[in-house]
Amino acid sequence: MKKNLLSLCLSLALTVGAPLATYADTPANVSVAPAISAATLQSLPWQPLVPPVTQDVQLNNVSSQINQGQIQGAVAAFALPADRGSLEIQLSSLANKNSIYAPSVLVLDEHMRPAAYYPSSYFAYQPPGVMSADRLEGTLKLTPALGQKQIYLLVYTTQQDLAKTTILTNPAKAYAQGVGNAVPDIPDPIASHSTSGTLKLKVTAEQGASNIMIGMLQSAPATPPVVVGATAPAVAAPAPVATAPAEPMLNDTEAYFNNGIKQAVKAGDIDKALKLMNEAEKLGSTTARETFIGSVKGKG
Repeated sequence: MKKNLLSLCLSLALTVGAPLATYADTPANVSVAPAISAATLQSLPWQPLVPPVTQDVQLNNVSSQINQGQIQGAVAAFALPADRGSLEIQLSSLANKNSIYAPSVLVLDEHMRPAAYYPSSYFAYQPPGVMSADRLEGTLKLTPALGQKQIYLLVYTTQQDLAKTTILTNPAKAYAQGVGNAVPDIPDPIASHSTSGTLKLKVTAEQGASNIMIGMLQSAPATPPVVVGATAPAVAAPAPVATAPAEPMLNDTEAYFNNGIKQAVKAGDIDKALKLMNEAEKLGSTTARETFIGSVKGKG
């Protein structure tokens, strides 16, 4: 088992620029998100969510409200840890008596700067099941940039969405489909969009090295995961030509990264060690990869 793990780790170390797993859905450009003042963001009561966690949230007239620009009605504000690896967040908005809350999500970095935007169109309608109700649902896959302690998730609805509706599945049709009967030709109910509703969040963190490793062995994805808090703007850019670093890394910086790699491998956190190695090489390190491989061999 140790030999197999060692072989896998070494093959990963020798794969340059290998990406994470492919995600089918992508967020909108954050530049098109409705603007929210810094004062408004600072005044919100940010509820901490520590994964793994499932949270039900009732949005009503006593919930936090934002009525600013296009945003209108009750909102939900969450603070998530940014030092536990990649985060997977499944957000569901449940229908209730032909009414439903159409969510949009703005993700902010540690300094509350907009970093990713998921408009309401990202959250597709899902018909009811044996254990689930009609709902609008989507999954966010976020990779916080290194060095942050937490990121923020703001859920809200807009005036544009309040003017729209969602066609639900008639319960009789859902039952017929569930038991394999012929689906009756009857109209489906229409749910109006509301400023209140019920949200369900399921948050998990990919802390184990195995999750990241499997993804890194796949071919290059068409769309990478969203990096929250990255310093680069969220726009597509042509692939840079591989060139040698303009300046060599300082000895103190090189030692800092190498020591971090060794400590991460020693603690069994291969994912962290790989991230440190990649970051060091981006900064011009010529010994980080050798340190990683030597540390893994020593641990094996």
